[in-house]
Amino acid sequence: MIREVFMPALSSTMTEGKIVSWVKSAGDKVEKGETVVVVESDKADMDVESFYEGFLATIIVPAGEVAPVGAAIALVAETEAEITLAQQQAAGAAAPAAAAAPAAPVKATAASSPGLQQNVSRQNGRSIVSPRARKLAKELKVDLNSIKGSGPHGRIVAEDVEAAAGKTAPAPVRQPAIVSAIPAPAAPAPAPAAVKPAPAKPAAPAPAVAGQTVPMNALQNAVVRNMEVSLSVPCFRVGYTITTDNLDKLYKQIKSKGVTMTALLAKAVAVTLQKHPLLNASYVESAIQYRADINVAVAVAMDGGGLITPVLQNADRLDLYSLSRSWKDLVDRARAKQLKPEEYSTGTFTLSNLGMFGVDKFDAILPPNQGSILAIGSSRPQVVANEDGLMGVKRQMQVNITCDHRIIYGADAASFLQDLAKLIETNPQSLTL
Repeated sequence: MIREVFMPALSSTMTEGKIVSWVKSAGDKVEKGETVVVVESDKADMDVESFYEGFLATIIVPAGEVAPVGAAIALVAETEAEITLAQQQAAGAAAPAAAAAPAAPVKATAASSPGLQQNVSRQNGRSIVSPRARKLAKELKVDLNSIKGSGPHGRIVAEDVEAAAGKTAPAPVRQPAIVSAIPAPAAPAPAPAAVKPAPAKPAAPAPAVAGQTVPMNALQNAVVRNMEVSLSVPCFRVGYTITTDNLDKLYKQIKSKGVTMTALLAKAVAVTLQKHPLLNASYVESAIQYRADINVAVAVAMDGGGLITPVLQNADRLDLYSLSRSWKDLVDRARAKQLKPEEYSTGTFTLSNLGMFGVDKFDAILPPNQGSILAIGSSRPQVVANEDGLMGVKRQMQVNITCDHRIIYGADAASFLQDLAKLIETNPQSLTL
């Protein structure tokens, strides 16, 4: 039997994926639950596992190329005798496909794609377990009900079982390959085995050349889609000047303990949002969705183009030092393209800070499914007059908030900025408590 391996949908917004590298080469033996390919979704690289045991007969989409979600990217043969047949089948399908017009990308979902295991932690009261993990649990006599899965949305994978048995630590999240069985005719005699090439490594992005047209990568295309959605939302913007002398003084005192300015600002915003839940809400179908958690997303520029917004979840409840450690970990993994979807897609309020570039002020575009985003400029010395008319020098920064005018009004945004400024100017030490 020959089976097709399809390009999986690794996120709800993904319409196509790029093959980063093939872990297996043509002709290699493949076990159930074993990683065969690494796919770049819109914002992360994900390992894709095989549901079936067999041989990777032929690779249809090589490393570095892009395929729509639902398109066949490889063929898996059940036996070695079927490898040559699968290769002939792939070659025969390639000829008419080249002459045909390209089809629109198919958006696959867990409910509609054949062979795709649903990415849910429980179904009908039972845990979702990969076939390999279930077999391993039986061998090692591990109770699956006692395991918390590290797979997508709580799916239990083999590494979780091994960790529960005291052998290894859980591995990073992996996504299953999407496969669909197709009938195979009688196989001819197998061809002599060829020398197997080493798995291809992802190539570094080529530098831009003047006058050259450079295709966008998956992350940049994701940003384009998000910005086009955001521009359909009626927004307004409010600016505010915040004196940062006390905040800068506090930062100098605790910087040596690993605290970052990003964590300080995120904590200040999160604490202020506790008093202004409307600024943490979003518009949904003629209603206001108030969020139970305060998850502060912070925009980060990526090497090679595009940006991503790692999320500091429950930023109002975490202490400043834990928040700083979490932020460093998130940024490191974001730039290595190792974030899980929930680590970049669950923000309820976003910060965009260009102050480190010396920017005075700027406007930010509202992210999808959020009600507000705060743009932060640089803190710099300014000559100002106090209430007595005396001149002095104070450090100040400009912040501009962009809000969804369907649910948030000018007075709401102004009140939030006023409370944020009061916290930063008069009592930033409370952020360390």
